[in-house]
Amino acid sequence: MPKYLIEREIPGAGALTPEQLQGISQKSCGVLSGMGPKIQWLESYVTDDKVYCVYIAPDEATVRSHAEQGGFPANKVSQIKSIIDPTTAES
Repeated sequence: MPKYLIEREIPGAGALTPEQLQGISQKSCGVLSGMGPKIQWLESYVTDDKVYCVYIAPDEATVRSHAEQGGFPANKVSQIKSIIDPTTAES
């Protein structure tokens, strides 16, 4: 199943407290639970004003549906085509 990178513009995201991040995570997990196993949240990266999330889903529409149901922005959704890391350089 495809992986997607979701860019969420959330001003001040980097200043969110652990309790606020926990609440956001709980909301996301609740929506995911209601959507069934067709979509899975892998991880998110919080920066100053954005959150980048990695999801497995059958299509972009499912990712956007999760965002809409949870009240989360999904400013940009990109399908991940490949993953590379330092071991990719090895022959």
